[in-house]
Amino acid sequence: MNMQRIEKEEAILLSLAKLDYLSRSQLQRMHNLKSDRNANHFLKSMSDYLCSFRDGENVYYLSAAGRERVGCEKVRKRTMQADHFLLRNQVYLAYGRPSTWKNEIKIEANGVCVVADAVFKQNSLFHFVEIDITQKMGENARKIARYRKLYAIKPFKLVFATTTEYRRKRLLKLCSGLDAAVYIREELK
Repeated sequence: MNMQRIEKEEAILLSLAKLDYLSRSQLQRMHNLKSDRNANHFLKSMSDYLCSFRDGENVYYLSAAGRERVGCEKVRKRTMQADHFLLRNQVYLAYGRPSTWKNEIKIEANGVCVVADAVFKQNSLFHFVEIDITQKMGENARKIARYRKLYAIKPFKLVFATTTEYRRKRLLKLCSGLDAAVYIREELK
């Protein structure tokens, strides 16, 4: 096996260790796997290190051997929540794969606690990412109220990704007065 191939495999495995689940098209975009056919062939050749399932296209996560190869302790299985992870990863790609990106981060200040789906820093400003697929709007309103209290302490950008125009409009209304952006899935492709 040549060194270039080994490096590409390692990069793919490290991406999965960081982002949990990635679709074939996301991996293709991140790791320059060229055509769909080439990407499918390359990923199939890594089957000892990857598990996958179909959700419109193949969705990949690390197998036990893959976790061992890159020293990842986080065990992932096939889940109904994969759509949540994939949409979060679309935000990651849309923002240019920030090096400061961290998933599932607890933010606490002055008695206020929020767990963001992801956090990253860009242009000296923290960005808190929330993924809204099936969340009830009442729960979104409560979470945004907690973000509003944090915003009073130190400004940040709140980034939502959701599934429909209707949900986007509701979220934008809830985020009124905050520095917020709300994207629908199709805009992030």
